[in-house]
Order: sequence, then structure tokens, then C-alpha cells
Amino acid sequence: MEEHSGWYYFMEIVTKPDNIPIVGMLILVLFFSWVGLKQALRNDKLKDEGREDEIPEKMWK
Repeated sequence: MEEHSGWYYFMEIVTKPDNIPIVGMLILVLFFSWVGLKQALRNDKLKDEGREDEIPEKMWK
């Protein structure tokens, strides 16, 4: 009998039809969290440089 690795069982669970939307939502949450943190750091940098009036202009770009 062949012994399977942990990745085999992980992929078996992840690719089941009931779990595919959950995996998709997890990817979207991670992506949009990254985008939000990137924008927050950029706004903090502008604030530290004293250019607070430019923050709304950068947000709408």
C-alpha cells in the first residue's frame, strides 16, 4: 500500500467542490488585505512628510 504525503491529503481536501469557494475567498481576503496595507503605508509616509493634503488625490488615482 502506497503511503501518501501531507500535501496529497491537503490538496484532496482543498479541491473538493464544497471547499473551492472557501479557498477563493481566502485568496481574495489576502489580496485585498495586502492592497489595504500597501495604501495605508503610502498614506502614512505622506503624512510623515507633511503632505497630508495629497492623500485624497492619491486615493482617487
